[in-house]
Amino acid sequence: MVEPFFVWDERLGILVPMLEGQWGQLSQQEQSHVLHRWEEIRGAIPDRIKSIEHVVIEKQEALFEEEDFEQSCKLNQEIADLASTIHDLNLWYGTQQELDAKSHQ
Repeated sequence: MVEPFFVWDERLGILVPMLEGQWGQLSQQEQSHVLHRWEEIRGAIPDRIKSIEHVVIEKQEALFEEEDFEQSCKLNQEIADLASTIHDLNLWYGTQQELDAKSHQ
């Protein structure tokens, strides 16, 4: 998926901002486009987190039933990876305030 100022992050499952240069080097129109588009993307993050949380719950249930040690380790790693993804999505969700602050400088 190609879009100006954004790049697809496969692990997160969303487009993330990717600016080539400083924010202040963008025109007002470009800054406005980035902020508007990011707000659209950012609005989908809670749904993305919920869908990942459902997968975590399924894997936790499978882990509870799992008797094979190696399989348990694999499930634990998958759960940890998903938790890391949720954490990163939460960080990206909080970046709106940073972008808003930069747009008013």
